[in-house]
Amino acid sequence: MMSTEETLRLTVAALMQLTRERQPDVAAAIGLTQPQLSRRQNGKAGWTLTDCDRLAAHWGMPTLDLLAGPTHAAERLPADRRPT
Repeated sequence: MMSTEETLRLTVAALMQLTRERQPDVAAAIGLTQPQLSRRQNGKAGWTLTDCDRLAAHWGMPTLDLLAGPTHAAERLPADRRPT
């Protein structure tokens, strides 16, 4: 079973791919620098609960949907967050 941290890293990667966002875009949207986001994504730093709340708000979903894994979060991603 994956840890919550591992699940969140996979979810962030999946949502970034779906929305075609890059690390600098997501980092700026949630109040981090790109290197800070990179460290969280590669497991060298942990995600905080505040980060989770900000990520969920950025992608327009409840935090628990974000934490439920990449497939669930992708299904909950609002249509207007997907590129056309």
